[in-house]
Amino acid sequence: MSILIVDDEQDIRELIGDILRDEGYTTRLAANSDDCMAEINVDPPALMILDIWLKDSRMDGIDILKTVKRDNPDIPVVIISGHGNIEIAVAAIKQGAYDFIEKPFNIDQLMVVVARAMETSRLRRENQELRRRDVTSAEMVGSSLAFKTLKGNLDKVTKSNARVMLSGEPGTGKEMAARYIHMQSSRAAAPFITVSSASIEPERMEEVLFGRETPERGVEPGLLEQAHGGIVYFDEVADMPVGTQSKILRVLTEQQFTRVGGADKVRVDLRVISSTCRDLRTEIGAGRFRQELYDRLNVVPITVPSLSARREDVPELTRHFIDWFHKTQGLPNRGLSEEANTVLQTLPWPGNIRQLRNVIERVLILGDGTGPIEPSEIPGNEPKAETESALSLSGTVATLPLREARELFEREYLLTQINRFGGNISRTASFVGMERSALHRKLKSLGVVGSTRGGRGFSDFEQ
Repeated sequence: MSILIVDDEQDIRELIGDILRDEGYTTRLAANSDDCMAEINVDPPALMILDIWLKDSRMDGIDILKTVKRDNPDIPVVIISGHGNIEIAVAAIKQGAYDFIEKPFNIDQLMVVVARAMETSRLRRENQELRRRDVTSAEMVGSSLAFKTLKGNLDKVTKSNARVMLSGEPGTGKEMAARYIHMQSSRAAAPFITVSSASIEPERMEEVLFGRETPERGVEPGLLEQAHGGIVYFDEVADMPVGTQSKILRVLTEQQFTRVGGADKVRVDLRVISSTCRDLRTEIGAGRFRQELYDRLNVVPITVPSLSARREDVPELTRHFIDWFHKTQGLPNRGLSEEANTVLQTLPWPGNIRQLRNVIERVLILGDGTGPIEPSEIPGNEPKAETESALSLSGTVATLPLREARELFEREYLLTQINRFGGNISRTASFVGMERSALHRKLKSLGVVGSTRGGRGFSDFEQ
């Protein structure tokens, strides 16, 4: 990574360049603002050393500093000036400068500041890389029809800049879907910033989003500024305060905003992805969400299916979570018995994938052995006391004649298996030990007419 030196005095910029090259740094030189911005556009440097006073230049050093901190906020900028005073130093620091050095400068002082600034730049790059690695490792997992439909829809929007609205129950993996879009897009190397609309206090929302400027602390960039060039993800956008919604609408329209307490316009290049678990049309009717903002955000609506709609993926997801916890937390890399697989596929999952993930983590932490996970270890499926019957009858079932009770059991059992296998009649018939034609006749006699509990037809899933 290079250091860009910007000074209108040729002797000074070449002297600094020679000193830094002797210390092993790569340097580039610019005499004015146009040369400086051209160098940044070709390849952003790891550090800038910038003279405040630039003769015959379209912008002075403070103007360049403002532009760089707006468009490339991760570049540390060290200000130098032969006319330095405390007022200029304070002004530069307020605008985001890393440090300030007066001419004639002490070489040792310059080298200390440069070394510190380069270390800051290196740490920022490493943090960004770690965040990208974390996103990469959080891969999407599944092979069911519902999952393939979701992934196919996500793949269609990755190469565009269209705004996407992800809807689905809590815990279905809406943020994972948003991160998948990010990692497959041309913005993959740029930031992915999550705005948790529900967790930010309404009175602080604008400050968090747009940043602020104060005499005491100078410029403090907000989340939108931090997301410049990348993607901003509005998690549970229905929780955004109505007053903030109108300002976000202007940002989407103009791609610029003003920090709280500031006067300058901040221009940003953002792609917006949002999510909700609510019916936004109901929220609009109740006056809690703006129709105009909904129209802006809902360019491409994509539904993220619940775990009950993709039960076939439960074994694959479970294996993925076991591997993940083993790799990241050192938890036992255990297998899963066929019986435990069956239990996991048939349990209700109101918390969806998040709940399944938590259950697997709990089992790995509390489990005694390293062998396959058994049904008795799964929360909610613990064995009954010996004094209890292996099967407890509900009051309703206990009052039915044997034939009606048997039919009720068969119906519930077969529906459970059909749901488990995603509506696939062939796989269901194989598991329960029936011919497919016999299973069809049984289902018809029980009044099960071609749909799972989720309302999906199962005849289309036959193989």
